[in-house]
Amino acid sequence: MYIGSIDQGTTSTRFIIFDKQGNQISVGQKEHAQIYPHAGWVEHDTNEIWQNTQEVIGLALGKANLSVSDIAAVGITNQRETTVVWNRHTGKPYYNALVWQDTRVGNMVAELAKEGGADRFRATTGLPLATYFSGLKIVWLLENVEGLRADAEKGDAIFGNMDTFIIWHLTGGIEGGIHITDVTNASRTQLMDLKTLAWDDEILQTLNIPKAMLPEIKSSSEVYGEARGVLAGVPVAGDLGDQQAALVGQTCFAQGEAKNTYGTGCFMLMNTGTKITPSNYGLLTTVAYQFGNQPVNYALEGSVAITGALVQWLRDNLGIIEKSSDVETLANSVEDNGGCYFVPAFSGLYAPYWKSDARGVIVGLTRYVNKAHIARAALEATAYQTLEVLEAMEKDSEIEISSLRVDGGMVVNETLMQFQSDMVEVPVVCPAMIETTALGAAYAAGLAVGYWKDLDDLKQNWGIANTWKPTMETEKRNKLHHFWKKAVSRSFDWEE
Repeated sequence: MYIGSIDQGTTSTRFIIFDKQGNQISVGQKEHAQIYPHAGWVEHDTNEIWQNTQEVIGLALGKANLSVSDIAAVGITNQRETTVVWNRHTGKPYYNALVWQDTRVGNMVAELAKEGGADRFRATTGLPLATYFSGLKIVWLLENVEGLRADAEKGDAIFGNMDTFIIWHLTGGIEGGIHITDVTNASRTQLMDLKTLAWDDEILQTLNIPKAMLPEIKSSSEVYGEARGVLAGVPVAGDLGDQQAALVGQTCFAQGEAKNTYGTGCFMLMNTGTKITPSNYGLLTTVAYQFGNQPVNYALEGSVAITGALVQWLRDNLGIIEKSSDVETLANSVEDNGGCYFVPAFSGLYAPYWKSDARGVIVGLTRYVNKAHIARAALEATAYQTLEVLEAMEKDSEIEISSLRVDGGMVVNETLMQFQSDMVEVPVVCPAMIETTALGAAYAAGLAVGYWKDLDDLKQNWGIANTWKPTMETEKRNKLHHFWKKAVSRSFDWEE
């Protein structure tokens, strides 16, 4: 028997099948369109995503020559904060999904901050006011889609992040689909109270969001129901937001253990155990996971909006590389960044700055700088942003990180990983299985059905593929960091 994992990401949807040792048996993957109706607006077609989800399940099963009866359970992990509202009777979305990177609610953030400041909901939700979270995206849909508010008041229009949308469809859709989310995804809406793990009536009232729209909040690992259609009969038993799933996939179950995922953006999470750790240094306090009826574990998170997406931008918008993997070769054709720094604040800056008025800048340009220096500066930007998050994390948690566990698509870039280790001055450790996000969702589902006995079972699966150790002289490191901070300050207050 195997465990299936649906990984509904920002750029693609995958179905990965894992065995008991946490090895990948088979994968099916399909990209979906990125829709940019205006500057700062990012949307997805949820019908396309649901279609792709069904196709990749078939693809992965076919490749491995497996049938549905070989799958003991399925887990779901998803791009968090991405917001969709659909009709429970027709299954049709009222509008495209508003993606986590979408900044159209910037004015709402400013309005809400006038009364009570950027931290007005932070004590309850662990989150500052930002364009990032789902709550204000729901408000935008309610205010801008004709007829939606009336349907929402009646309970006909329902909201979900992508996990909720997929689970609803997977368990029957208009014919009895289950409308649920888990504590990790709920904690990213800015509508859930971290202490009670319930929707907060006061915030719902402030934002004028009908409670009838919201899914029921469950743990991250329990049998929610049975799949219909393409996975008919398989228990749907795990649900984790993608970054929390990676934390679980990296088996960071002890307080103080941290991982960084290098994807479209970069997300570092540190397990803070069963206590809520408020942040004074620009991080988010969030739910790490909850397995069944065990106590919930919390985390500190530093989110960086643009990392891997910057490499795609060099490829698609500037055309200086043909494929993403070319960035390393180009960056290595020069010795250093030539004095050039690239701050990719395309949708504002996330942790630890939280400045939605920042925009991207390339600074330090001279006649000497060429496209290779720009490629190198783009890679280095990822490492600098990670360094700033790690420093904030150490201050907030009062725990010094002794090594950094890494995963995600960019870890194959040796140049970046070595520079990352030089910047954070601790070893950077990459596990043998880098698909930790999908693996985390598989672990949650497998635990729920007894496929894995306990957390020790999971820890035994974790093996190291690569370790990078710091080699840069401190003086050089400090100089680079100094100019990076100078560059970041130049990106502030651009939007008016």
